[in-house]
Amino acid sequence: MLRSLKSNGGVIQICILSSYIRTPEPNPELDAKLEEIKARYGDLNKLTEEEKKSYRTERREVNNRYRKLATVADVVDHIDHVVQVTGIDHVGIGTDFDGGGGVDGCKSVADMKNITIELLRRGYSREEISKIWGGNIMRVFSEVRKVAEI
Repeated sequence: MLRSLKSNGGVIQICILSSYIRTPEPNPELDAKLEEIKARYGDLNKLTEEEKKSYRTERREVNNRYRKLATVADVVDHIDHVVQVTGIDHVGIGTDFDGGGGVDGCKSVADMKNITIELLRRGYSREEISKIWGGNIMRVFSEVRKVAEI
């Protein structure tokens, strides 16, 4: 798929969503805590809106405490792989912060600098980082716009 993407001039956006970046390890402690919450609340369809809100809050707290997230290094491992297969012109970064995204070291927009720090640590140049952080996708958008205007 990556080679086809390259031949079409496309860009893959690496999504900063832990479960997309690394398959979660078995986590019996997390599973047990989530089951406790589920048992305590019962049938979610029968809960009031306030009870549903409380349920979601408890789940989020347990996930934040016990879930083992992928890391910034794991994200950059994916970027490295795409660069090795397709070249620097076909990789970008996307987020899923509005849908529960994030990895350890990058849980919000405020932490995105950590990806740049890791890219620099691995020897990526300013020009390459600029391509990853938007230059590549803007190139594709420009090409699509030109075709649409024809």
